[in-house]
Amino acid sequence: MKKTFKYIYSAAMVAALALTASSCTDSMDTEPQGSTLTKDKLEKNASSLDGLVKGMYSNMIEAEAITSWFGATRHYDFGYASTMMMMDNAGEDEVSPNSGYNWYRNNLRFNDRTDKSDITYFLWNQQYKNISQANAIISATESTYKDNSAAAAARGKALAMRAFCYLNLAQMYQFTYKGHEDALCVPIVRETTTAEQAADNPRATVKAVYDFIMDDLNNAVTCLNGTSRSGKADIDQQVAYGLRARAELIMQNWKAAAEDAAKAAEGYTPLSRTDAAQPGFNDISAGNWIWGMDVNETSDIVQAGIVNFPSMMSSFTGNGYSPTYAYRAINSKLWNEIPSTDVRKGWWLDSKFNSPIVNSDYVINTGKQVYVFSSTSKDDDHLFALWKVPYLNVKFGAYQNKYGNETNACDVPLMRVEEMILIQAEATAMSGDVADGKKILENFVRNYRDPNYTCNATTAEGVQEAVWFQRRVELWGEGFSYFDIMRLKKPIDRRGANYEKSVTYNIPAESKIMLWIIPEDEVNNNKALQGKNNEIVAVPTPVK
Repeated sequence: MKKTFKYIYSAAMVAALALTASSCTDSMDTEPQGSTLTKDKLEKNASSLDGLVKGMYSNMIEAEAITSWFGATRHYDFGYASTMMMMDNAGEDEVSPNSGYNWYRNNLRFNDRTDKSDITYFLWNQQYKNISQANAIISATESTYKDNSAAAAARGKALAMRAFCYLNLAQMYQFTYKGHEDALCVPIVRETTTAEQAADNPRATVKAVYDFIMDDLNNAVTCLNGTSRSGKADIDQQVAYGLRARAELIMQNWKAAAEDAAKAAEGYTPLSRTDAAQPGFNDISAGNWIWGMDVNETSDIVQAGIVNFPSMMSSFTGNGYSPTYAYRAINSKLWNEIPSTDVRKGWWLDSKFNSPIVNSDYVINTGKQVYVFSSTSKDDDHLFALWKVPYLNVKFGAYQNKYGNETNACDVPLMRVEEMILIQAEATAMSGDVADGKKILENFVRNYRDPNYTCNATTAEGVQEAVWFQRRVELWGEGFSYFDIMRLKKPIDRRGANYEKSVTYNIPAESKIMLWIIPEDEVNNNKALQGKNNEIVAVPTPVK
């Protein structure tokens, strides 16, 4: 029998579930009592709070945690990295095959925009699951955070995570902030929301959701002041600043966005040209990573084998979809616009299957595949297949940078200093200081990517367009493509590129097909959503 769950439950319920480490069952209608961690409880059992925080991060890297509840497993289900891939596949920068081997083909084809789609269930439930976990922490620390530093830190991390999830939802289920402030967005679930309230919880307006996000991030910055973190998978004050910079960029609070991006970037250094001239983006310890998902060999998604990000994104893994029939390539038009002096052009193969990242000394072209030797050995035991596709991504290295490694324990980037610098550049220019915006952009690109780069823009909008191009290249494959299209009110134009004819679309800006649909079960369980869902429209028609 198909089992369905919704994640908009009362805060007390999820808090109690988290504190007792109980699993989801059919008895969720009973609301447990005593879920708040009092000062006395906190002092006696501080590990409970730490466990709640770790559980929140664990939700980000679980394999098939959502879809398995619905009676079927899906290999696209491995936490937030799956959401990243869905956002990129729905855009115009990441090219992948329209085949059964590609778990993201429905995003590619836009036939996931229904209330019954597995994809929309996943996107909705994955975000609200983490919101529930964050609410549990916020509820548990309500009476203690003002005079307990551990409680304050945990609360700040939870507030930031809740804001992160709502920021994702806001960009999936409604158009961008400016011009749509009064449009319906998603329901807001607070730590105080009861089960009865959740069953009659309307879609809040875009403005109300962003106000909620900003309130959470403002409080997170305060709670995280002076705190430390266990590692880069943990949220600290700079991560909160970075998330606030993203929200402010969308809201067009330009000056504030630039200021917060600068605070988030402090102490971090962009990847050097030398380090960028090799596969990577797989190690959270890198000096340019501000926040990421820390994956190790025992992680659930690694033990799952091919249900993980490297399986889908790294062309160098020895165990996955990407090196075979579910490759990931860049839009050929975008690649052609990258100057030859830009080190990032090598992040993808050219039309003749070459890249300076893949040392020609180790490449043998035979038949339909390119065989690449390990960088440390040329014996047959170290051969692996690199799918022979023009413009194939070689940006994401395999685990331990060992070509053909069958262990997919690669870390996943969530926030890099490069993104913050690009936010600074765009927001500074759009705030009225075009010269300084250009300077920030040129200094970054010249020093770290292309020594010959010059921004020729003369207007704020011109700088914004130049930054968007840099974002498309720099952040390719990291989950920003679709969100930028929505934020900047761009069309999705796949014409004249290397997309298969069946998915070559030209979708106008802010077309209704761009919005995801609230799942049918959520609508049925929340009467305030009935008749208030996004409109289901026909999938696009391919064009020449």
